[in-house]
Amino acid sequence: MSDKEFTQPDESLYSPNKKGILGRAFAPVAGFGVTFSTLFRPAVTEQYLPHKPEQKTPTRPRYHGMHQLNRYADGLEKCIGCELCAWACPADAIFVEASSNHPGEQYSPGERYGRVYQINYLRCIFCSYCIQACPTRALTMTNKYEVADQSRESLIYEKQDLLVPLAEGMLSTPHPMAEGTTDADYYKGNITGPTQDQVEWVKQARPEDPTITSAQVTSAPQKEAQH
Repeated sequence: MSDKEFTQPDESLYSPNKKGILGRAFAPVAGFGVTFSTLFRPAVTEQYLPHKPEQKTPTRPRYHGMHQLNRYADGLEKCIGCELCAWACPADAIFVEASSNHPGEQYSPGERYGRVYQINYLRCIFCSYCIQACPTRALTMTNKYEVADQSRESLIYEKQDLLVPLAEGMLSTPHPMAEGTTDADYYKGNITGPTQDQVEWVKQARPEDPTITSAQVTSAPQKEAQH
């Protein structure tokens, strides 16, 4: 092997360009070029009035704002406590602790649910990696962007702060899954609302629950015939 293969490349290919006399003379003030170019431009002020929401500048439809934990149509939570969102977070802003579902304490379809769910908005960089990692679309991001507060503790959002309220017609948890269904039926979107058996279960377990009377009862999805 010849020595020519180890020769250094031409320094002009990677060395900085040498400035001339004028370049060296104006080098100390060259960094102010951007400042002077914008100094006399008119200022643009965006109105932000918390007490007048109608005057706020609307965000883009796909703006990544604060998070929310979603529910299925019968009220069960979509989060299954898999912790994939916490693993995907580059800022380590999410903490999830799962627990097992039981016949009398069913919060989500399947075996587990997110018992503890925290998002530290002091760390969150709103990159949306967490919602991309979620296999059940339990975690999504809203258009809300007003995160500022008076203390550090108030910027650590707990599960009760992130879980969406019950929509009209839903049944409050815990309650069993729709009769004759599996978690796959929930993931496929086959559940359109609480069933009569679910309402009767809540009526026996929590007779004072207000969602019993407001629940919009639907029929359980039929099983496909196996050939």
